[in-house]
Amino acid sequence: MRNRIILLAIIAAVAVLPSCKNTGNGELIGVNPGKKFYMADPYGMSYIPMGSFSIGVGDEDLMGTNYYQPKTISVSAFYMDQTEITNSEYKQFVKWVKDSIALTLLGETDPATYLIEESESGVVYDPPLLNWKAKIDWSDPEIQEALEELYIPEHERFFRRKEVDARKLYYEYYWIDLKAAAKKDMTAPDAVAEDASFANRPQGRKDRSVFVKKDRINVYPDTLCWISDFAYSYNEPLASHYFSHPAFANYPVVGVNWSQAKAFCVWRTEFKKSFQSGKKGNAGSINEYRLPTEAEWEWAARGGYEGNPYPWGGPYTFNDVGCFLANFKPNRGNYVGDGGLTTLIVAHYPPNDFNLFDMSGNVAEWTIDAFDESSYNFTWDMNMSYTYNANSTDPAALKRKVVRGGSWKDVASNIQVTNRSYQYQDTATSYIGFRCVQSYLGRQKFDSDRTSAIY
Repeated sequence: MRNRIILLAIIAAVAVLPSCKNTGNGELIGVNPGKKFYMADPYGMSYIPMGSFSIGVGDEDLMGTNYYQPKTISVSAFYMDQTEITNSEYKQFVKWVKDSIALTLLGETDPATYLIEESESGVVYDPPLLNWKAKIDWSDPEIQEALEELYIPEHERFFRRKEVDARKLYYEYYWIDLKAAAKKDMTAPDAVAEDASFANRPQGRKDRSVFVKKDRINVYPDTLCWISDFAYSYNEPLASHYFSHPAFANYPVVGVNWSQAKAFCVWRTEFKKSFQSGKKGNAGSINEYRLPTEAEWEWAARGGYEGNPYPWGGPYTFNDVGCFLANFKPNRGNYVGDGGLTTLIVAHYPPNDFNLFDMSGNVAEWTIDAFDESSYNFTWDMNMSYTYNANSTDPAALKRKVVRGGSWKDVASNIQVTNRSYQYQDTATSYIGFRCVQSYLGRQKFDSDRTSAIY
């Protein structure tokens, strides 16, 4: 009997011990966070620390536009591409879209080869997934025949060349309109005394799909912008070769409108997530790539120099030996005075102190913000941003997006870090490109050894 009592006591103790470990002896200990989070520096990006600065302060407002109303703001830490997105990098996006359309078309004729209809465990995919391991031999006549609708119609072909029709390269993606989802509506039918909580995002409580938006964007750059931007200038070689020829692979991509730049950021995020999904538990830790806010762009462009007009800090556009520090239009129209006639290879000039290249000149850059002359006055002083998701039917004034940095065709005053301009979101030019940013998850990195840590 005594031995039986001892045995029961031991069994009870063993049963209790794991429970104590999981519950903290009844204390509030939170859930198990899993592996310690480490945010590695994204490839090709520089870390920009959080900081506070006076936006709009730099130099005289030569044009008298009053766009630069100074305001002290604070910005969270983030990562930014060291260079503008190049032709080579944007081509990767275009090629991915082309191949995804091709796999879809080929899947209609040979699903077993080009589609994945169910997982190894028997889960059925509806619609099927594309089989990216399947190789497409674009020179195979049978494959060309199956992809006929992806090519330029026969009567439009030049010298009978069978080429992919860039007009058919569309990227479809979904995004969540968080601004609309967060909006309160006290006049909603459900915002009554019996259930006043429905005044706080009433529709989202019923069906949040109303905030899920779908965009379908043609991704191919407008190569004819080199001609349309300049009525009396011979730029036909650039129109024919700038995006396609390897000589320009590391030049900044142009002819990309704001909507295409935004789509690229979404694709870049999903492309990274698809790779990380093969690494257990890592896909969800990928933070999204996006266009920078206007405030982030200026803070990054300054490179830590408060109040100076250019990324290199000084008031001049050349160094102490007379070499120009950016690609712009110096000396009243001497385009080649800085070493280039139009755009130049990225990272040709020295970086600023945040290790960012070409923040002034080369090509101007899209930001995520909508343009309003008085936005500095009504926006918040923490992570300042003014966004507006314009529809195709909205007035043109609502489609203006902030463009920063100036370009190869601008004079010195227009490449200052404070210079604000705008372009319409559906307009592509030969002097506007973009670069991506990624928010830092945490406060900021240690300054001593630059290793990632949350503190």
